[in-house]
Amino acid sequence: MPEQQQPTQEQQKQIRQDNHKVFALLSSYLNHAPDLIHEAEVEEIVQNGVSVEYAFKLILAAKFGLDIVDSDEDKALFNAYFHPMIHLLDVGEYEQNPYYRNIRLPEVRIGGSELTYECYKPYEGFVCNDILQTSEGRQIPQIGIFPAEFKYPAVLEQGRVWMTVTPNEIETMKVPVAEAFGSVLTFGLGLGYYAYMVSEKDNVDSVTIVEINEDVIRLFKQHILPQFKQAGKIQIIHADAFEFARTRLSQDAYDYVFTDLWHDVSDGIELYLKMKLIEQQYPETRFSYWIEKSIQCYL
Repeated sequence: MPEQQQPTQEQQKQIRQDNHKVFALLSSYLNHAPDLIHEAEVEEIVQNGVSVEYAFKLILAAKFGLDIVDSDEDKALFNAYFHPMIHLLDVGEYEQNPYYRNIRLPEVRIGGSELTYECYKPYEGFVCNDILQTSEGRQIPQIGIFPAEFKYPAVLEQGRVWMTVTPNEIETMKVPVAEAFGSVLTFGLGLGYYAYMVSEKDNVDSVTIVEINEDVIRLFKQHILPQFKQAGKIQIIHADAFEFARTRLSQDAYDYVFTDLWHDVSDGIELYLKMKLIEQQYPETRFSYWIEKSIQCYL
């Protein structure tokens, strides 16, 4: 096959502008009105013979003010971004995830932390995977929607959602779960999704979790860890991740280190770069990072 021709400087400039425009539109949508599109609107478009997913894309483009009929520029943006960006997800498929099937959260509170369930409304948009980076330089966010209500576990901090187990966590942790082996260290506890998934692996001997939030540790130990079939593999250390990495990481031999200390890309870049410097001191240990592909798009 012939080599793909690289974009010209002018094309690269246009792609950067397109990336910026799409990110700006999505940021406003996801932060302020993720439930902007309703089921009745989708059903009305579907009656014209298109799929549910395509109907949602058409409606979202219109809500964004794009004219994909008469504007060649808007049509090109729609074709380049919306098709690989929007994904209709299967509720049943995610409900079969081992963590969702086997772990049940009581609605309890310790200190400022609260275990609960949140939900996505039908056709509510949310980030469902790492940013897709194309060979020509387009950065395409991955947005998921469910056709029905979807409940997911969450930790609230002072009433605000802080930690979750959503399809985004499931998808973006697939590789770090698959790669983990031997003695595993994870920075960040959350709801224990990563620890649960790797503890179930036969080639994982132990899982050490470093977490700074005592309330989250207590919630986990009292209400979640007892549900782990492989709870004997789990050790939890109350400590700051970077202090632990600087002073104690060299004391024990870990085969695999997974870092999940941030809420999203915006607060993750600085922490990611900080841990990458520490990684250089341990060339024999395999390090990985939550949403690393998305973070690298901003570096």
